[in-house]
Amino acid sequence: MNRRGPGLLGAVARTAVVAGTASAVSGRVQQRQQQKWGAQQEAAQQQAAPVQAAPPAPPADDLIDRLERLAELKKQGILTDAEFEVQKAKILGG
Repeated sequence: MNRRGPGLLGAVARTAVVAGTASAVSGRVQQRQQQKWGAQQEAAQQQAAPVQAAPPAPPADDLIDRLERLAELKKQGILTDAEFEVQKAKILGG
């Protein structure tokens, strides 16, 4: 019997087990890191999402029509000067 045979074979087997374990652990660490980076990237993209703009202003013709109707109500005495100014400010967005 050769004394070095089983010892050498045992050392090779242990080395293979250690190398395999290290490889598996390294793979899991890499996978977790990629998941973490992916989550960070997704969060950054969500933060950079465009904010919804304010609704568009009504067309100028509509504003003019509303102001003219408002002026007519004031002229007829239905609105006071103060009421007219308040409603005009609302129409003009101020």
